[in-house]
Amino acid sequence: MPRTRYFVTKAVFLDRDGVINKRPPEGDYITRWQDFQILPGVAEGIAQLNRAGVCVIVVTNQRCIAKGLVTAAEVEMLHQRMSEVLARAGATIDAVYYCPHEMEPVCRCRKPAPGMLIDAAREFGIELPISWMIGDSDIDIEAGKNAGCKTARLLHENETGEKADPGTASRRADIDAVSLPDAIRQILDREKTAAGSVTAVKAGHRAFSGTNR
Repeated sequence: MPRTRYFVTKAVFLDRDGVINKRPPEGDYITRWQDFQILPGVAEGIAQLNRAGVCVIVVTNQRCIAKGLVTAAEVEMLHQRMSEVLARAGATIDAVYYCPHEMEPVCRCRKPAPGMLIDAAREFGIELPISWMIGDSDIDIEAGKNAGCKTARLLHENETGEKADPGTASRRADIDAVSLPDAIRQILDREKTAAGSVTAVKAGHRAFSGTNR
């Protein structure tokens, strides 16, 4: 659940494993803080979003709770430790949402369902169409699209040194990146370009209007 309540318009939603911390081997789960390894550049990237006035929200599937490998309280403690460590490095996570459910029966919160993003939007006053979802899997991109967000996908290298499949056309992200800092850089550059274009259009309109007075 969110740690604070205030109203913003734009957010960047982050998957957890493989985006903030090193993804565990397939089929394994992170159940202890000792196994939680924050990836290089993550704190700096999140701090950039903080400075840009963007709300930063983690949305993560935690099936390990339903499997009985860890309790919800233990997952929340892990997320608290994560937030505290990042905060000491100058990076603020505004809220963490997690889905504790199994794959079946289907729930509204487990990605690719958009429930966690929609709940966060209601809690924080977020406009989803101008927000972003950053993840490293098809289900992250689908969740972002299902919520109406723009999307960025991290293409991690596999054991052979080849980049991961960027997904099918229906799951293709708006941005491909090699790391969270790279994705954030591209997003902020895109936002600046868009803002500059709007300013130029408005200025041109004012100049045009002025010549007809």
